[in-house]
Amino acid sequence: MSAASFTVHQGTAASRIAGIVALVGIAFLSTAPWWAESGWMREFNEMACYLIFAMMWNLLAGYGGMVSIGQQAYLGLGGYVLVALGNFAGLNPFVAVPIAAVAAMIAAFPISRIAFRLSGGHFAIGTWVIAEVLRLTIANISAIGGGSGTSLIALRGIDRATRESVTFWLCLVSVAASVGLVYWFLRSRQGLALLAIRDSEGASESQGVDVGRTKLWVYVVAAFGCGLAGALYFLGNLRISPDAAFSVNWTAFSIFIVMVGGIATIEGPIIGVIVFFLLNRLFSDYGTWYLVGLGLLAILATTRFPKGLWGYVSSRAGLHLFPVHRRLSIDEADGAEQGKPMKAAS
Repeated sequence: MSAASFTVHQGTAASRIAGIVALVGIAFLSTAPWWAESGWMREFNEMACYLIFAMMWNLLAGYGGMVSIGQQAYLGLGGYVLVALGNFAGLNPFVAVPIAAVAAMIAAFPISRIAFRLSGGHFAIGTWVIAEVLRLTIANISAIGGGSGTSLIALRGIDRATRESVTFWLCLVSVAASVGLVYWFLRSRQGLALLAIRDSEGASESQGVDVGRTKLWVYVVAAFGCGLAGALYFLGNLRISPDAAFSVNWTAFSIFIVMVGGIATIEGPIIGVIVFFLLNRLFSDYGTWYLVGLGLLAILATTRFPKGLWGYVSSRAGLHLFPVHRRLSIDEADGAEQGKPMKAAS
């Protein structure tokens, strides 16, 4: 009797089709500056920033189990580093975007030493406090506008059409790179370690997983993404203020996006951000009632669809566009030789 031969499957037919459609969609959208209106491109840029931010929150909380309500700290840092590099260092703001994201990531290392002293609800509140401390600190620095903020004057020498086109392309590339980065990470051994830590830190540590190191790297990667979202947002907005950059609304909206779309899925934030912007376009004129409506919708969605809209569709249809799970099967020939049926495990 020969030993059984196993095959590990990660991709699906749907994921391969989705990959082709995504490449075609990115190629098509890259031509938008030649045919789309300025308002449409600005809306896309804003949607891209919210999507990147929501994906980073989902990576941290949905996959890593570290619920933070202070990730706007890194979004604000990314925005202010961009403005500082452009206005005071004379650096091209488009070049400064990735540098600002790296600066936010570097800042996450010392900040994590404070945040990781806390856990559970204390961690969530602690991250919010850290963001508020940064907001108050920035608001007292007069060189960058203090509490009233400042404008990105480094773009004055660039004509409007070029500015809008390059900003749009940066947002498009950043979204594609962020989705690809998260997908690659979750399919790696580090991604498996992260999921194990979320389920049980003690059990994962007993299996040789370096819990502290894994959580640290997830935290700094999420900070990088949030910093990138902040730099892109204020590159397009042309003006920044502490209240806008460090607003807890960023995290509140990202939680809505992830919970409605589907937490702990890559597809969820994509679906959620589309729903969020459709609601924003239709009902934002209703003022505070619009925010109340978002809250009620989030409650309804989480009670009716605990896994979010995509989680519901995925469980019913077995559809996985970004599969991060693994399926183990016994090769058919070996199974037949041993008189055993095919088996699969996810």
